[in-house]
Amino acid sequence: MTVTVERGGQVTGKQDRSLHPRRARDSYALFLLPGALAFLAVVIVPFLMNTGVSLTDWQGVGSPEWAGLANYRELLDDAEFWESFRHSLFMVVAMAALPTAVGLVLAAALFDYVGKHFGSRTAAVLRACFYLPQVLPIAVAGIVWSWILAPDDGSLNELLQAVGLGSWRQDWLGDPDLALYSVMGVMVWVQLGFPLVVFMAGLERVDPQLYEAAELDGAGWWRRFAHITLPQIRPEIYVVLTWCTIAALKVFGAVYVLTKGGPGGATNVPSYFSFATFFEKTQVGYGAAISTVLTVIILALSLVGLRLQTRAQDAEEGLRT
Repeated sequence: MTVTVERGGQVTGKQDRSLHPRRARDSYALFLLPGALAFLAVVIVPFLMNTGVSLTDWQGVGSPEWAGLANYRELLDDAEFWESFRHSLFMVVAMAALPTAVGLVLAAALFDYVGKHFGSRTAAVLRACFYLPQVLPIAVAGIVWSWILAPDDGSLNELLQAVGLGSWRQDWLGDPDLALYSVMGVMVWVQLGFPLVVFMAGLERVDPQLYEAAELDGAGWWRRFAHITLPQIRPEIYVVLTWCTIAALKVFGAVYVLTKGGPGGATNVPSYFSFATFFEKTQVGYGAAISTVLTVIILALSLVGLRLQTRAQDAEEGLRT
């Protein structure tokens, strides 16, 4: 459609671009095309290939033999497989639940207390210190912690001996009853900085007048935290929980460096179980089946997390209107 516009007695034609939504959508699709092709090549195609391998009986050499769903039926009766998923639940606690809860309190304390009483620069320095483990490569962090938790001359045992608690010395990574909890402690240290940074960024968008009004009304720090901080950064909480839960389910590097799934499978998790089955036992089809099931579970949890976040945002917007 053409719109006529008079300019100095002359009539000119001006095209109304708003009446061409198809052209606008096509231009947006061009910008999305590189990302879509990369996603197809890096995610979709490897996943389909892995799923195909999981339907075979193959040792990595020679021709694979078709096995159908035999590998998946074997997984249902594999006690080691289910035990690895039980360990993943502990990792979800260590990498999602605890860092989220502690990160919320620390972020609120740095933003609402430290920042006001000691300055924003002090709060920023402390935030960077908490985030530092996220910057370290997990292999480096794992090696350092293996030195700290070493049974003979590890720093932790030496410290316990120095303060008169030598009876508490333990083989932290070699004892089947302690190894999983030791790895959990390391992962809490590694993961804590991510929720803290996200929550502090979310608090930046909260109206400072809410805190000022609550403080004038006599609300203490915990009441301000419960009635202002938590409701205001609810979207960030959903994002952190979803992201950290996914990271916990696919954790591999820390387990590989610290314990290699031992001792006696005490720290085995699905990702390492799949790796060991694939490369060490050369049961390629079975290892592919493990990773396929893990991928489907992570995808389902991601969709659930996104759905919950969308509902929370819709409910919040409904309250505002």
